[in-house]
Amino acid sequence: QVQLVESGGGSVQAGGSLRLSCAASKYTYSTNCMGWFRQAPGKEREGVASLYTGSGRTYYADSVKGRFTISQDNAGNTLFLQMNSLKPDDTAMYYCAAYSGSWFSCRGEPRVSDFRYWGQGTQVTVSS
Repeated sequence: QVQLVESGGGSVQAGGSLRLSCAASKYTYSTNCMGWFRQAPGKEREGVASLYTGSGRTYYADSVKGRFTISQDNAGNTLFLQMNSLKPDDTAMYYCAAYSGSWFSCRGEPRVSDFRYWGQGTQVTVSS
């Protein structure tokens, strides 16, 4: 059983930075595709970034490309999302997620339906 625990959310002014963390138990033993999603009030959950552990290939939504960076610690137990140059539109509940999939499935925009394991979410609020 994979357990995901998120942390690092909070309130920040526009232009500021936050780093989200997602601690996983037995993460690399059970999964090879990891991602970050976000959901703002009244909107559907959307994929922000993903990482395929087999090759290190990453994906970023156009809205965050150049500002956000997804990464993993050396042991593969923690997933990070470094968020720089934050904008008010980034305000949302952020979720980490993971599943076992091929490089082919773990490409492009992360799909909610593909991810089996989910964290509880951490709130990010960006003020103008």
